[in-house]
Amino acid sequence: MVDYLVVGLGLAGISFCETLEQNSKSFKVVADNSQTSSVVAGGLYNPVILKRFTLAWNAKEQLDLALPFYKRLEEKLQIQLDYKIPVVRRFASVEEQNMWFEALDKPNLHYFLSQKILQNNNINIDAPFGYGEVLDTGRIDTRKLLSTYKNYLIDKGILQEETFDFSALEIKENGICYKGIAATNIIFATGFGLKNNPFFNYLPLNGTKGELLTIKAPDLNEDKVVKSSVFIIPMGNHLYRVGATYNRDDKTNTVSVKAKEELLTKLDTFLKCNYEVVDHKAGVRPTVADRKPLVGEHPKHKNVYVLNGFGSRGVMAGPYAAQQLYNFIENKEPLRSEIDCKRFIKRYLKSVS
Repeated sequence: MVDYLVVGLGLAGISFCETLEQNSKSFKVVADNSQTSSVVAGGLYNPVILKRFTLAWNAKEQLDLALPFYKRLEEKLQIQLDYKIPVVRRFASVEEQNMWFEALDKPNLHYFLSQKILQNNNINIDAPFGYGEVLDTGRIDTRKLLSTYKNYLIDKGILQEETFDFSALEIKENGICYKGIAATNIIFATGFGLKNNPFFNYLPLNGTKGELLTIKAPDLNEDKVVKSSVFIIPMGNHLYRVGATYNRDDKTNTVSVKAKEELLTKLDTFLKCNYEVVDHKAGVRPTVADRKPLVGEHPKHKNVYVLNGFGSRGVMAGPYAAQQLYNFIENKEPLRSEIDCKRFIKRYLKSVS
C-alpha cells in the first residue's frame, strides 16, 4: 500500500506530488493528457491584478512558498524553470497613471508596485503614458515543468498513463483500491476534468477557456512582459506569447478563429512592428465563482480529497494549496476557510437529497 494515489498531473498534481516527496511519502499517479490549461498557461507569477490594480488573494504568502518550491524543483530536475522578468502595465491615459499612484496607498500593495513611472524606449510599442512596474515577478516554464516531471515519474515507475476509470475505484474504510493500486488516500487534481468526477461534480467549477498565440517579431526586441489589453510575454529567440482570452461558454480545448482575431485586434492597438503568428493554443482554466481554490475532503468519504480551482494563477496557488492540503491530512491542521470546499456543503447536500 502507498500513502497516496494522485489523479492528474497539471500544476495541482505536480505541486502535491512534490510536497509528498519532500515529506518522504509514497505515492502513485494516474494521469492522461485531457486537460491542457497548465500546458498552455503563460506561466507568469504576478501578485497584482493589473486590470484593477489590486492585490491577488493571499499573494505574498503564496509567493513566499512558491519561489523556494520551484527552486528546489530546478535543482532536483537539473533544469531552469524560473525566469526572472519584469512585468509592466502600459498606461492608456493620465487617469491610469493616477490610479496607479492611488493603488500604492492600498494595504500590502505598495510592496509590489514601483513608485516610478517607466518611460517607453521601444519604438515598436505605442506607450506615450509610460508604464507602471510590478515587483517580484517572473515566469515559470510550465511546459518544460510538466514534460520533465512526467518523465521523472515514468523513470521512477509510479506514473500510470490513462484516463481515470471511476468504475474501477473501490473505497474502503481504511483506504482505496484502483486497478491493483492500494492507497491510504486519493487526491483528485484534474483541473476542469473535475466536472466528470462523481465525487466532486457538485462543486461550482465553472471553467473559463483561454487561448494564447505565439508570435515571432524580430524587430520588437522587448525583454519585459508588457500588459495592456493583452499580455506580451518574451519567450526568447524573437518569440512572444500573446494572451489571453476569457470565454465562459466554450468548454473545449480547440482553438478558434474568433479568439485569434480578438487577440490580434487588441495587439495591433499598441504593437507597431511586423510579426508572424507561429502557434495558437487553447485550454480551459479551472475557475471558481468566488475565485478561490477548491481544497479539502469529500463530505462522506474521508480519504477522498480534491485539489483544484486555481484559475489563471496556478503557478502561484499550486504549491500553497498543496501544502495546505498536506497539512490538513497529515497534521490535522485546519484549512483556510476561503479555500475549504466545505464552503459549498449546501450544494453537496442538495445533490444527494
